[in-house]
Amino acid sequence: MQPMVRAFGAALASSALILGVCQVATAAPEEQAEFKVGAIDWKPCAEMPTVDCGFLTLPIDYAKPNGEKFQLAVSRRKANDQANRIGAMVINPGGPGGSGVDFSFGADRYFSKEIVDKFDVIGFDPRGVARSQPIKCSADLLQKQPSSYPKTVAEYDQLVAFNKELREDCRKQTGPIFDHASTYDVANDIDSIRRALGEKKINYYGVSYGTIMGQHYAAQYGQNIRAMIIDSNMDHSLGTWKFLETEARGAQDMFNEWVKWNDRTPGSPLYGKDVRKVWKDLLAKAARGELTYPDGSKMTPENLGSMVVGMGYGPAFKSFAQRVKDLSEGAPVPARAFAPGETFENPFPGIFCSDYNLRVSSWGEYQALNAMENHVAPDTLGSSIGHGAMMGCIGFPKATNPQRPLNIKHAPKILMTNSAHDTATVYEWAVNAHRQSRDTTVFVTYEGWGHGVYDRSECTLKINNEYLVSLKLPRSGTTCAAVEPSVQDAGVLSAKPNVPAGPF
Repeated sequence: MQPMVRAFGAALASSALILGVCQVATAAPEEQAEFKVGAIDWKPCAEMPTVDCGFLTLPIDYAKPNGEKFQLAVSRRKANDQANRIGAMVINPGGPGGSGVDFSFGADRYFSKEIVDKFDVIGFDPRGVARSQPIKCSADLLQKQPSSYPKTVAEYDQLVAFNKELREDCRKQTGPIFDHASTYDVANDIDSIRRALGEKKINYYGVSYGTIMGQHYAAQYGQNIRAMIIDSNMDHSLGTWKFLETEARGAQDMFNEWVKWNDRTPGSPLYGKDVRKVWKDLLAKAARGELTYPDGSKMTPENLGSMVVGMGYGPAFKSFAQRVKDLSEGAPVPARAFAPGETFENPFPGIFCSDYNLRVSSWGEYQALNAMENHVAPDTLGSSIGHGAMMGCIGFPKATNPQRPLNIKHAPKILMTNSAHDTATVYEWAVNAHRQSRDTTVFVTYEGWGHGVYDRSECTLKINNEYLVSLKLPRSGTTCAAVEPSVQDAGVLSAKPNVPAGPF
């Protein structure tokens, strides 16, 4: 799998199991159908002339089809073998905030030749992302973000006040689409793309946060699907407690798997060492303030934990082992920064906080949640993704597209895949999402590590491609054996991202 997609998942540094069905104040499919979709004026993309680019004019609010519009960026990589073309496949790389247009530029490197030969690959930048009226926030304000790990009630209150200020700033910088950037709205946009293309049915491949788009599209427009692969799945049914708990468990699981890899792999920089002791000593050094970034700020134990989460995307087991070895010997960690005075594209507040109603109501509730995640994942202090996502939304109004059980009624069989060990979209999420949709989803597990399943092995590649081309599916519950992580890995390690930039 190409790093261009996995890089979207750099880790954030920063309660019921299933909620009841909620009303969503957004246009229903029948209302959306009243909007007349225009044609796309295709032209060669400036970045890659072999791919076509264009814009689709769509309503910001489908409930007001004659109201304010925005331009949705769309791309098309035509099937190489037009005589044997099967149809159009819409793709999304996740985020929230990943560009599907950029994803399409590398589609011939990501998907097998058989797929790009037989399908027009259709990329799009979801509303609020990249070329599609992106959500923007002031970089100066983002640099003032307080810690998402408050130690006192005063620090907690400071974070709540900051989030409220940030939301208003982003709304001001972005305009009305900020309030209409949920994945429910995106599903309406996907069907508008289908109609603009003149396709009776479409194919869809979404990875990571792209799976929640696929799930919503299947629930709203299932009858318009030929084939759909949702790879590394979100679970849009979890309340705050369970969301945080499952993410923490996934982070601790990846740490445990990394320790085992070091113990069995002679090529590891930590082979033959007591890896758990090395890590425990490193956490203690961070807690004492003995690890320092070049800008003078201190690396915290939570920063170290976020490195485990970032490592898990690859997985970058060897790179992480080398980083831990270096840190234990006194090496610094590079920090990232933004230029002052700029606006910075930051779709997280407008998208994720519209999709997930993860709202912490008080300092006391936060203390209980934080104690729970530290208990579940003592070596990583919870999950930086789960924690950062939750804390990034405190102080926000209720989500417009809140969690609810997945309800797919009119779709054909959908292929759902997940790694057994994934720090971003944890395995429990896929299991639960499949449980809610078992009549329409076929679940395949890759028994190994990392985020994204499509080409993890010959087994996963064969299952995915056979389904897309011939609609042939294996038995639900099929597994593909793990492939041992390479000692030549080139993963993403991130301990201190400055801004929530799209973990899933």
